[in-house]
Amino acid sequence: MLDQIHWLAAVTVLGVLEQAYFFLQVIYARRLFGISPPKTSGPPEFERIFRAQVNSSEYFPLFLAVLWQAGLFFHQGLAAALGLLYLYARYCYFMGYKASSSERLTPIYFSAGVLWILIAVSALGILHFFLSHYVGLNVLQLLTA
Repeated sequence: MLDQIHWLAAVTVLGVLEQAYFFLQVIYARRLFGISPPKTSGPPEFERIFRAQVNSSEYFPLFLAVLWQAGLFFHQGLAAALGLLYLYARYCYFMGYKASSSERLTPIYFSAGVLWILIAVSALGILHFFLSHYVGLNVLQLLTA
């Protein structure tokens, strides 16, 4: 079974490490700008870093759910590759937002596109499972016949 999920697990660990890096960036920014918790406002440089981290954290559970669903129900390799693309886009988003709010736009649109592809692949995989398991209809065999 582990050979069916090892790439998903590796991408998950990379995602967790990326989130930890984003958290650390907020801690460093708090120290740099003298902003103690629970304050979340300060100079624009701090607020951009804070918002980039919070926004990335908000999307992370959704990313993990569709990553694993796509990997388990559709194809582990494709899901892992899309997961790596998503993580790279999120890193570019974070670094872009850190520099300027306008530099976050291209990476956020790209990461959203990858997330939608993961959602679609997940839905197709789950639909295929239900149709073949409960209805006895194998769509893939019909398409290749």
